[in-house]
Amino acid sequence: MDDTIAAISTPLGQGGIGIIRLSGNATEATNRTSGAIAIADAIFVRPGSKGGKTVSSLPSHSVTYGHIKDGNEVLDEVLLTLMRAPNSYTREDVVEINCHGGLMPLRRVLDAVLRHGARLAQPGEFTLRAFLNGRIDLTQAEAVCDVIMARTQESAAVAMQQLSGGLSQRLNAIADRLVEVCAHVEAYIDFPEEDIEPSTHREILGKLDVLRDELGELSDTYDHGRFLREGLSVAIAGRPNVGKSSLLNALVQRDRAIVTAGAGTTRDTIEEYINVEGIPVRIIDTAGIRAAAEDPAEREGVHRSIRAIEVADLVLVVLDGTEGVLSDEDISVIDRAAAKTVIVVVNKADRTILLSSRLVRDAFKAANSPTLPPALTIVTLSAKTGQGLNELKQAVFNLTMKSGLESREGVVITNLRHKVAIDNTVLALARAIDCLEVGTPIEITALELRSALNYIGEITGVVTANDILNKIFNDFCIGK
Repeated sequence: MDDTIAAISTPLGQGGIGIIRLSGNATEATNRTSGAIAIADAIFVRPGSKGGKTVSSLPSHSVTYGHIKDGNEVLDEVLLTLMRAPNSYTREDVVEINCHGGLMPLRRVLDAVLRHGARLAQPGEFTLRAFLNGRIDLTQAEAVCDVIMARTQESAAVAMQQLSGGLSQRLNAIADRLVEVCAHVEAYIDFPEEDIEPSTHREILGKLDVLRDELGELSDTYDHGRFLREGLSVAIAGRPNVGKSSLLNALVQRDRAIVTAGAGTTRDTIEEYINVEGIPVRIIDTAGIRAAAEDPAEREGVHRSIRAIEVADLVLVVLDGTEGVLSDEDISVIDRAAAKTVIVVVNKADRTILLSSRLVRDAFKAANSPTLPPALTIVTLSAKTGQGLNELKQAVFNLTMKSGLESREGVVITNLRHKVAIDNTVLALARAIDCLEVGTPIEITALELRSALNYIGEITGVVTANDILNKIFNDFCIGK
């Protein structure tokens, strides 16, 4: 935390502007003259100034035109932005140097910054400092990464809600109420000669029941929140030559997968994202599944297809609608997909459709599908002409997301770490309730309530282990 860190904060490549960010204070304790402002003073020259020592005299939150120099050599023409502590992203002195975009000018300016005392920032280290310096809590820090990675407006809106502290406020309000209950319980520990009055006993149980239910409802939002954050995983499965790759191309509206008349063209899974009603959907085109695959590459493709089906949130089982019967390979695909959430896609609607819905439902019924045949979603379309694609997208949304989005109000959980901690909190509260109901010594109840508070603290960062911080911030890009 005493070092001044620096990194390129814009994507590498050609562009109009590239930004190099520095953060760090010059501290007397470390006898440093290499804080962010001191380093900028050493390399930044404003036209007309003498000696180049201009940054330290600039007001906070100002933008100044000048040049970056290394000795007598001018490295680039820049705009320098100064944000003095504590009114900055990291609550340290922050300098941002806006260079010409491009690898060479950015590299040369960054090298000059590092030579004058800064070190290269680790992934997520700027945001880590913002957390450690108390500017944001841990849920907001994680939301920074979610905002950057958001693929749709809906997922960006949820990430911004968490970045603005929506989840923290909800959890802190719950924690405050839990602290009140803890205070009541521990008061009886301090005065063991006093018994909990029946009315107070009922009141404590009632408050804990309400808190447990609120946290349970929050935990239940995770499945739909995860789809918003990570995307819905949808595998396209079927035997060879039923139009899986054509369906992928139609959904992404470009020739992403090779389509030929020969079977076994697709040898590996192909992934693309599409936007369905604001939900990022990861479409996985798989190799055709058939037992008689002779080519080693095709056999490996079949194995990968099977794995894709197993891990997908939703499976699109593609069938050739021009055939009036289901082949053994079709039945094999249905058997593998029957345990998943499934939409049956009857393809080739631009030609005469002979395959009946009843035959498809009977096949899923024979596969012991948990999806009852009357509820099985079947969409008839043509991947070649695009007929029925909108109906398929709507079916994907209705089957996986509609009920969750209609029922959710306010904050949702998008992060598995948050869900695990909330579930642990619910379990601790349940144990505390059991202790009160069966008359367990009050000290045990107090321990369970403290455990519940600690689990909530893990989410916001009040209680944090170093390994949790390392895992979270290693997922960030360098420069953020």
